[in-house]
Amino acid sequence: MAGVHTVLHAATLHKPHVATHGRQDFVDINVTGTLNLLEEAVAAGVQAFVFTSTTSVFGDALIPPAGAPAAWITEDVSPVPKNIYGVTKAAAEDLCQLFHRNHGLACIVLRTSRFFPEEDDNPEVRAAYADANVKTNEFLARRVDIEDVVSAHLLAAEKARSRGFGRYIISATTPFSPDDLAQLRTDAPRVVRQRVPAFEGEYARRDWHMFPAIDRVYVNARARAELGWEPRHDFAAVIARLRSDGELASPLARTIGRKGYHAGAFAEGDYPVERSPNG
Repeated sequence: MAGVHTVLHAATLHKPHVATHGRQDFVDINVTGTLNLLEEAVAAGVQAFVFTSTTSVFGDALIPPAGAPAAWITEDVSPVPKNIYGVTKAAAEDLCQLFHRNHGLACIVLRTSRFFPEEDDNPEVRAAYADANVKTNEFLARRVDIEDVVSAHLLAAEKARSRGFGRYIISATTPFSPDDLAQLRTDAPRVVRQRVPAFEGEYARRDWHMFPAIDRVYVNARARAELGWEPRHDFAAVIARLRSDGELASPLARTIGRKGYHAGAFAEGDYPVERSPNG
């Protein structure tokens, strides 16, 4: 890292690898790998360290009990990881905070929501909705376009030294407010009609459907306030793009395309159904 000013650390084993890799693999790559980078960054005098984390660290905190309103997810919600992926990403975040505290390394953690182009990993969701329908619905509460992810990383690198340390949710700006949370669990289409009425005509034209219920809403207010982040791709913008040129993804997302998580295919498509013995 000699001469390196900024580290953008996006390497990881991801959730789809839980079924193909053991827990120790996740620790070796996501935790020890991050520790190695942090130590070398300090030794080389790196000025800014940006860690790509995930909203998956919230885990079971994302799922309200039956009858409760949808969860309003800000950075103040305590993570409750539910798998080895979430555990190791949360541990890596804490390592970043430790290196800021003990070594003065400027570290920004970006908890990104969904931006992958692959189909949903839930077979019931894949069976019930067209893929583009699922992704468009998710822009209301739990998805972000890769173009906005990139802009957040560039801003994090720029602002790291002045911020010192911070954790930020990186997700599309939701049209919802806390007042909507109870009804989102029981009648999400009604709330969406109130907040973004323009969606109905485009959905009808495509024979798409809104989710009957939404159980969590990611809130990006802190990233917008403290990093100056201005995400461009929210639900209303996506509806407008679908109406104008028929494209769900931004130009950058289309250029990047689909990379995949594994070298081969599985019975369920992108996602393996067998779990590893120690996974």
